[in-house]
Amino acid sequence: MTDQQRPKQRQTQLPAADIRLREFQEWIEAIYGEKDRARGLQGTYMWFAEEVGELTRALRRQHDRDNLLEEFADVLAWLSTLASIAGIDLQEAVEHKYGKGCPYCEAVPCDC
Repeated sequence: MTDQQRPKQRQTQLPAADIRLREFQEWIEAIYGEKDRARGLQGTYMWFAEEVGELTRALRRQHDRDNLLEEFADVLAWLSTLASIAGIDLQEAVEHKYGKGCPYCEAVPCDC
């Protein structure tokens, strides 16, 4: 059996502990991409905004680290989904804007 004939195995966990932003975006796309595209950009943005609100509440409480972990992950996942629907590679966006440090003075740390 050739590699092309071999059935593809479903991936069941993140590719690596030190995952890059692009890999995370691809992972979220693999999990939710079909549903997210069907919902559309506006509907997905509403879910993203709701998750930002949940993160805000979790930050106010601060004492529940597990909840903070969950809410930060949710916001990043929904942001990744929005970027995917809009055709934006988050890795490229971050490198484009912050690849040289501060986008205004290009220093690390910022000298502005």
